[in-house]
Order: sequence, then C-alpha cells, then structure tokens
Amino acid sequence: MNRNDSRRSFLKNSAIMLGAVTLSSLPHGRQLFSMGQGRSSVYYSKDITNDALLNLYSMINRDISGKVGIKLHTGEPHGPNILPRDMVRSLQQNIPGSVLVETNTLYKGKRYTTEDHRETISINGWDFCPVDIMDEEGTAMLPVHGGKHFTEMSVGSHMLNYDSLVVLTHFKGHAMGGFGGSLKNIAIGCADGKIGKRMVHAAEKVDDFSTWVSGEVFQENMVESAKATTDYFGKRIVYINVLRNMSVDCDCAGTRAAPVKARDIGILASTDILAIDQASVDMVYALPEAELHDLKERIESREGLRQLTYMKEMNMGTDRYDLIPV
Repeated sequence: MNRNDSRRSFLKNSAIMLGAVTLSSLPHGRQLFSMGQGRSSVYYSKDITNDALLNLYSMINRDISGKVGIKLHTGEPHGPNILPRDMVRSLQQNIPGSVLVETNTLYKGKRYTTEDHRETISINGWDFCPVDIMDEEGTAMLPVHGGKHFTEMSVGSHMLNYDSLVVLTHFKGHAMGGFGGSLKNIAIGCADGKIGKRMVHAAEKVDDFSTWVSGEVFQENMVESAKATTDYFGKRIVYINVLRNMSVDCDCAGTRAAPVKARDIGILASTDILAIDQASVDMVYALPEAELHDLKERIESREGLRQLTYMKEMNMGTDRYDLIPV
C-alpha cells in the first residue's frame, strides 16, 4: 500500500458522530485522541462560540506578546461563510496591542486595490478595529530556508512591524489549494498582492488562470511561502482553525461560493501549523460520505494533501498530535 492509499485508508475509518470526536484507536497506530511522546497538542472545542474561542486561545498564547497581528481572511463582499464578526471582535478585544492584518489580492476582485479592499472591510463588518493592509506601503523579502522553489518570499512590508501573529482561519475548501487552513491563510494571505502572490501562483498574467501553476507545485509553493512567515515569527505565532460553514470554495468566492454540505465541527487551536491542519483534515475526512464527498473531491483533485506532507518534509511541525477536548 502506498502512502496515499494508507492515508486514505486511515481517514476512511475515522468517525465523527454529531460533532463529537471518537476516542477509539484507528488503523496504522493513529488515534484522533491520544497521548504520547513527540506529538503536538491540538486543543478542540465542538462549541463555536466566543467563550470557546477565548478559552482555546488561552491554551496557546504563552509566547504571544508585544504588537500582535491577527491574520484574518477578510473575504469578498457579502460572503455568506466568513467568520462571525462578534467572535472575531471578541478575540481581538481580548488580545492587548492587536489589530487585524491582511493583504491585497492578485486577482482583480474587490480587494485588489487598497481602496476597494477598505470598502470591502467595511461592507463585511471588520472595521470594529484597525485593519492593517500589510502591503499598502510596499513589500519586504523574507528568506525561505530549505526550499526547492524559492530562496525568499515577498510579503507585505507592514508584517515586519509585528512582534507576534495569531493566525485565525476559517477552514474550508479552496479552488486551487483543495483546502484552506492555517497554511493557506499565511502562505497566500501574508504574501503581498503584487509580487508575493504572483510568485506563489507563478502567474504570468494576473487574471489568466491558465498561466498559473496548480497541483503539487502550487501546494509546495504555498508551503515555502508560509515557511518564510513561520520562521520570521518563530515561537510567537499560533494557529486557530474554525471548522464552520465549510463550502468547497474559499471566502474569495464571496456570494458565488458553493452551498455548504458539511456540518460544523468546532474550533481547533495549536502552536503547530502542521498538527492543526492535519487534525482539521482528519476531522473533515471522518464526516459521513454525504457530507464529505464534495470537500474530499475538491481536496484530492487539487492534490491538497501535499500541503501536509511537504510541511513535514520542510520541518514545519509534526503530523502526530494529541487532540485535547476543552
């Protein structure tokens, strides 16, 4: 059995019943909930509430200090699946010295220019606090250590103004990534709109998607882009994935997003980017087939699981984790 078949066998045999995580052992010695050496902690709440989010954040925020950016995907106007504003507001108001941070897009939508992006921020209700569009005043290059595609990555220059980063992610499908978790949120979301995103997509022309790379190369490009950000912040970066309103489409699709077929699962939090995205994918793959089918097809048709294996190869974390209910 090859690695992909083994992986699918494990995922197929997982189970989530009514949003609760099974505690039973799974094939290949893996468990959704277990304790052991060489594993990362992923904290989990089935409740998607302000209190649950704050409680989970308190489990991972030991090294968060100074000026804090909360990396949020602001979404296209009126997107039906974006994170609840009051939940994001509650988190931001409980993190001293924090603001929301984002970058402009490569594609020519309603976040392509800073002016349009600020209008979208207002429409979508993110203007309850300052929102720093990090590439508004230019770019900065960060090194990519150990990459095979890049030696450096272009990010919004304002990112260098922050001491810590909280990556707050709406976990869902994605047109090119297959799924969008914490990795995608910083891989594309911290890369600036004019240079960095073009590098990740290897885009010859901005809106001619036929010139953009896809599949395994795109997944690896995203991982290397994200590594520039994770290396920059070191221990001062944490990850929260909200598994809610999981369309096969990203919030970039706005009102065009495909209908949601999967149930809401909960919130995950970790200091390990690979562990949290691995746990999120595992929990999605444990859904009943009727709910899983479209998301699984989207992920696997884009070779999205390569995000996970390449993060491991790039020493960005571990795919072995303890899922700790909170």
